[in-house]
Amino acid sequence: MTHTEAHRVVIIGGGAGGLELAAKLGQKFGPQHVFLVDKAGDHIWKPSLHEVAAGTLDIHREGLSYFMLAKDKGFTFIFGEVAHIDREARRILLEPVFSDQQIEIFPARTLPFDTLVLAVGSKSNFFGTPGAAEFAIALDSTEEAERFRLRLLHQLVTANQKKSDHASYQLNIGIVGGGATGVELAAELREACADAVFYGLNSLDPQEDIQITLLEGADRILSALSPKMSAAAQQLLTDRGISVKTSVRVARIEADALYDSNDVRYPVDLCVWAAGIEAPAFLTLLGLPTNRINQLVVDGGLRSSDPSVFAMGDCAQVPWGEQGQFLPAKAQVAHQQAVFLLPIMAERIQGKEVQARQFQFRDYGSLVSVGHTRGVGSLMGVLTGKNWFVQGLLARMMYMSLHLMHHFAILGFLRTTSLALGRLLMKRGRPRVKLH
Repeated sequence: MTHTEAHRVVIIGGGAGGLELAAKLGQKFGPQHVFLVDKAGDHIWKPSLHEVAAGTLDIHREGLSYFMLAKDKGFTFIFGEVAHIDREARRILLEPVFSDQQIEIFPARTLPFDTLVLAVGSKSNFFGTPGAAEFAIALDSTEEAERFRLRLLHQLVTANQKKSDHASYQLNIGIVGGGATGVELAAELREACADAVFYGLNSLDPQEDIQITLLEGADRILSALSPKMSAAAQQLLTDRGISVKTSVRVARIEADALYDSNDVRYPVDLCVWAAGIEAPAFLTLLGLPTNRINQLVVDGGLRSSDPSVFAMGDCAQVPWGEQGQFLPAKAQVAHQQAVFLLPIMAERIQGKEVQARQFQFRDYGSLVSVGHTRGVGSLMGVLTGKNWFVQGLLARMMYMSLHLMHHFAILGFLRTTSLALGRLLMKRGRPRVKLH
């Protein structure tokens, strides 16, 4: 076997960008060249984790199996968590994998690579806030989203029981961070809690007995987007009875309350942290340049200072424009980077000279879901260069189409269409909110 035949591209992280790159490379070169590593067995589109947390999306029905995708798309899937990356020896050490009953399924393994692509995403950044890691839930993974869902169900049952006993009780949910995740979760929770009364929790008045408070440190929610989008989203939240507090910086979190920098107390039975991100800490141990939030510093070609190590998505600091700015953490960035890296990885696998390329991000705007029938967004006019503001049902439908476009990039048109139609029909026979 020649070196060209043996060239192994290992992609760590099966998120939006990593999975798309693996699927497209696998279709072209096969499982002997393309390896995808992830510590989860199923893929879910990360922007939909707020729906998992609210119980309006069932991960066991909506998730895509990496094993199925590997067989279908022609790459090798390696199930496991990275323990160490040895850049000098060009190999990765993986932790052993255990079942829920602590039975070893896969032992510790070593995986060699010729080219490494890091697509490990990001996790919540608590910024050293006392009590945040202990008492707040961060929706970084399906496991955390499921943990929140079960705690929410417990709190709803408790509140319903107290109300049925004619006690005065209010369930308080606090969300720290008024970005897209916080806004979408607040709206989704309001609708999910309203639906819960149809499942026997009918002593509750969802509007009066469940208080949802969104706390944002900036002077407006969705501060990274236009003021018009911020104002529209805040109005939609307010119309749903959600309390929005801006210019509030959370100083500490306790078991039953949040405290801001002015020591104002906000009672909470459930707290979600959605106020900033950082890349996984193990990236700082690679001996490569990283920034203050652990992102790997890469050039315009997404390559680190090690010519065999690339990074993409939320875990990479990529230059953007001429003003010393860097690309935002968005799903559309990861998608475009997967498309950009495809010919580069192909040339490396084929042993060809790699052509110099610079990644150019095309911003197509932003869409934010505010419940199942409303949304807000701004679209970039590709031909005119103008921003087009959209809201209401149109924005929500366009937001839903993003999920379908993600599936289309991985599964293709026919599979995506069949999947979407099947899910639409299955919804008629499933509960609106997952309570089991």
